[in-house]
Amino acid sequence: MRFLRAFLIGGALCVPAQILIDKTKLMNSRILTGYVVLGVILGGAGIYGAFADFAGSGAYVPLFGFGNTLAKGVKEAIDSDGAIGILTGGLTGAAAGITAATFLSVLWSLIFKSRQK
Repeated sequence: MRFLRAFLIGGALCVPAQILIDKTKLMNSRILTGYVVLGVILGGAGIYGAFADFAGSGAYVPLFGFGNTLAKGVKEAIDSDGAIGILTGGLTGAAAGITAATFLSVLWSLIFKSRQK
């Protein structure tokens, strides 16, 4: 049952973005950035944790999860370092994901050759 709930909630999070991409003239980057910002807002307000407990892995759709990771990093850095944590916390909290994405992108570009469409 957990898998079904995760699948349905993860899909429900993705459907509005796909509809916006297909039916509006909004650029994809604006929609995706909106999802990250919504994850930051939900994480900063403390709502994301309860939602993630209910939704399971369906709550960790990459953009919402990344926004929440940024918010958690900022909260922890503010608690430990004070106001400077506002500037450093998000990147510290998301450093592993950013590093993995960068490394894998470079590795992928070395393995495969890009072509013009």
